[in-house]
Amino acid sequence: MNVQTAEQGYHYGVMRRAIALIDESGGSLTLDQLAGEMSMSPAHFQRLFSRWVGVSPKKYQQYLTLGHAKALLRERSTTLAAAHEAGLSGGGRLHDLFVRWEAMSPGDYARRGGGLTIRWGWFDSPFGPALVMGTDKGLCGIGFSAETGEAAAMADLTGRWPSAEFVEDPAHLAAWVRSAFSTGHAGTEAPLHLIGAPLQIKVWEALLNIPSGQVTTYSDIAEAIGQPRAVRAVGTAVGRNPVSWLIPCHRALRKSGGLGGYHWGLPVKRALLAYESARADA
Repeated sequence: MNVQTAEQGYHYGVMRRAIALIDESGGSLTLDQLAGEMSMSPAHFQRLFSRWVGVSPKKYQQYLTLGHAKALLRERSTTLAAAHEAGLSGGGRLHDLFVRWEAMSPGDYARRGGGLTIRWGWFDSPFGPALVMGTDKGLCGIGFSAETGEAAAMADLTGRWPSAEFVEDPAHLAAWVRSAFSTGHAGTEAPLHLIGAPLQIKVWEALLNIPSGQVTTYSDIAEAIGQPRAVRAVGTAVGRNPVSWLIPCHRALRKSGGLGGYHWGLPVKRALLAYESARADA
């Protein structure tokens, strides 16, 4: 992985510690206090934050508060029907990255990955260590281990397709990963190979239509896929999204504005939302 992304991963490690401190203080720490708790000078701490996310630590604290999710829902809630009309190359683009995707047939999915070769590798990402998996057609799994640990992340993703053959081969995935985390050349595609049940595929397609810096609700997703009463099933499908970040399940919130759950840990979800909001505002 290139130096820029490795550095971003280090910054996320600092951010992860800062999130815990912000939670403990209720978001009331000054720059000097926060920097002191992190054993850094205020100037160095401010530079680190600004380089990672583009805004000051004080501003970022505002993005990390739970109230920010409710503000997002009021001010930046996307209408999935309109986003869908724009297509994946319009409203659903992630940081101007065009994501081409293709799904397995229900019959292939029922075989639980039988006959499929899935290559995998560990990579640095802006949000800590990322376990990335892919077939010859594209990326099929991205998981973050900052909260769960590497062994749990590996068991989680491999357990989804237990009959597949798994081969450690980070070189095969490297170009797609650079593109996925916006460190590749402009215009490089990160193709996706979605492996899931039909309802899950519909939900994940809806998630792809949520623009960066915006959010939607589980009930809006249910409406968008034509199953308004299936909110609970939609929530389960969101939680089973295997390709974090590129399929942005972190942008799905409860109707109340609550964050809901996140498969790789709520601190990661909060960091993802704050990162996108800060960059959108910057």
